[in-house]
Amino acid sequence: MNIPLFPTAASTTAAKVDDIYFLLLAFSAFILALVFLPMIFFLFRYRHGNKACRKPLKLSTYRIEITWTIIPTILAMGFFAWGADVYFYQEVPPANALQINVIGKQWMWKIQHQEGNREINEIHVPVDRAVKLTLASEDVIHSLFIPAFRVKQDVVPGRFLTEWFKPTRIGAYHFYCSEYCGADHAEMQGTVYVMSPADYEDWLEHGKPRDTLAQAGEHLFRELGCSGCHVNSPAVHAPPLEGLYGKLVPQSDGTFARADDQYIRDAILLPASLKVAGYQPVMPTFEGRVNEEQLLELVAYIKSLGEETPPPK
Repeated sequence: MNIPLFPTAASTTAAKVDDIYFLLLAFSAFILALVFLPMIFFLFRYRHGNKACRKPLKLSTYRIEITWTIIPTILAMGFFAWGADVYFYQEVPPANALQINVIGKQWMWKIQHQEGNREINEIHVPVDRAVKLTLASEDVIHSLFIPAFRVKQDVVPGRFLTEWFKPTRIGAYHFYCSEYCGADHAEMQGTVYVMSPADYEDWLEHGKPRDTLAQAGEHLFRELGCSGCHVNSPAVHAPPLEGLYGKLVPQSDGTFARADDQYIRDAILLPASLKVAGYQPVMPTFEGRVNEEQLLELVAYIKSLGEETPPPK
């Protein structure tokens, strides 16, 4: 039976994480030997009844004290800088990354592709392409862990979180929920299928639905009555959404807020918490009326309006 000691390294992140992990192991083993080997030697050399000189040595110890303080400090700071570099690499996805939404729910993972394709406990991605996952939870805290890619991110209710990876090897790689989330926690797992770009395009086309994610969000936008206020309404003075995404929005208290995914989510569910300058806080909350999947559809629609010009008032 072939039981590998470590999972396959199948992403650009994996090599970076493995390098620092193995060097930390080697450094820890060196320190362990440096402490315990002399200890074992002295244990036998100076045991009771053994002939050995036990007179105090006349040595100046301040140099030793300074050495074993400064050198470990320099090494520790070096590891910290290296670890910080890997951390920031993991936390900042490339601007051109493929966007995929992942919703955790007891006890499954639901996946939305921007093209409209949907999956359960499976994620199809192309090789050698950065992939950004936007994560949400419908109930409790989950955690998406893909060992082969060395990425893990907690999925917290009420927030959109992200993780990204760039797969480097075609194949199938398991992912898990690594945060205990209830009775069937151990069953909450799935598979990432890394495909060639051509096979991935064929897969997208084969399962392509009628609407993209943004188009589904537009339908929902109109069904919920949002268009009645935000699309040239003569009765309600509401902020235009064209050109909104990614911009700084002035607030009534003089501060600015970035109109990212979380901002739009809060504007839909917690509108009273956001007071846009020049507008009355009259928007009703949609909490309980839309789920996480629908929220991500609405975000995709508003994001698609990001390059458009707001209509004249």
